[in-house]
Amino acid sequence: MSNSDFAPRNISVDEPLDEPSDRAVLTLADVGKSFGSERVLDHLSFAVREGEILTLLGPSGCGKTTTLRLIAGLARPNDGTIRLNDTVVAGNGAFLEPEERGIGVVFQEFALFPHLTAAENIAFGLKDMPNAEREQRVEELLRLVGLTDHQESTPDQLSGGQQQRVALARSLAPEPEILLLDEPFSNLDVDLRVEMREEVRRIIKEAGVTAISVTHDQEEAFSISDRVAVMNDGKLEQIGSPEQVFQHPESRFVAGFLGHASFLSGTVSGDSVETGIGTIPREQIHGLVTEYDETEIDVLVRPDDLVARPASEAQAGGHVVYRRYLGPTVLYRVELESGDVLECMHNHDARVSLGMPVTVSLAADHDLAWFPPDSRWRVDTQADD
Repeated sequence: MSNSDFAPRNISVDEPLDEPSDRAVLTLADVGKSFGSERVLDHLSFAVREGEILTLLGPSGCGKTTTLRLIAGLARPNDGTIRLNDTVVAGNGAFLEPEERGIGVVFQEFALFPHLTAAENIAFGLKDMPNAEREQRVEELLRLVGLTDHQESTPDQLSGGQQQRVALARSLAPEPEILLLDEPFSNLDVDLRVEMREEVRRIIKEAGVTAISVTHDQEEAFSISDRVAVMNDGKLEQIGSPEQVFQHPESRFVAGFLGHASFLSGTVSGDSVETGIGTIPREQIHGLVTEYDETEIDVLVRPDDLVARPASEAQAGGHVVYRRYLGPTVLYRVELESGDVLECMHNHDARVSLGMPVTVSLAADHDLAWFPPDSRWRVDTQADD
């Protein structure tokens, strides 16, 4: 995956960033971690750029929280190195204690001191700062997180979203090199999560801090991140912008984990790909190299890429074998005569019922990812646009 679409840009607290710098603040190189005989991380390598928000995304048990703990210094790697700016903080015989790394952490439970006010919680890590400077720093952070009117409130007097903002401000107070967020929205109500994602991203960008978040929630990762690192079974599957990893997944795991994925079998034939729902122009298949001429491939299609329409038995190309009502939309699963099973997403008022014969057509006007049949890794020699 190409990273060339991230142009260098200087950090400014006064100008919120949408683009990170090209300077690596944190680098993991061939990091491995085992607990007894269980290998939980294996040859993990990636860099985090100055000013970006990178999210480690993956299923439970994939190693993302262990990675966060290694970065924070709460655990030691068995192999590889972790470098913060120009300093090796773990590996090659070195290990810098957590309090010496200049890293802030926002925990799932927020971990606020219940007997302290919002202002006192924020000031907790600034004990060595002169009183006047400490008070000024707390006032700045209260303004940043929009809690100036709640500085004397204790955690039990604050809502969940307000508590999260206090926890975020407390972590930002010492001006950390990197901010780590461990499932930061998991303890919030569903409606509040959406609001707080936008708020947390705004705060982090205005503060000009580099951040790494951990989640298993795809929507959360996409909404808050500059880049997403998809992990599975202790390994890094793919890293790139949310658009890149969703639109051009490099493995079937990434394709399936980032939403509903169907694989439409086809045969490459000259300027087109022949499939069970018709012909797809070859130019619409992303990076389809000439080596695959006259061979079979699997084309990745999402539910919103397809349309199912009622048809007579004689004209139908398949039947609806599954139907799930989702409120605004309805998800259908169609089994084609070819044996492929495709998912389609329609508006809630669509008149397609379970068992109905249908035709399926391609509605997507964007390019489509592809995979060799039954392969794990996509073969693609071209860089992303």
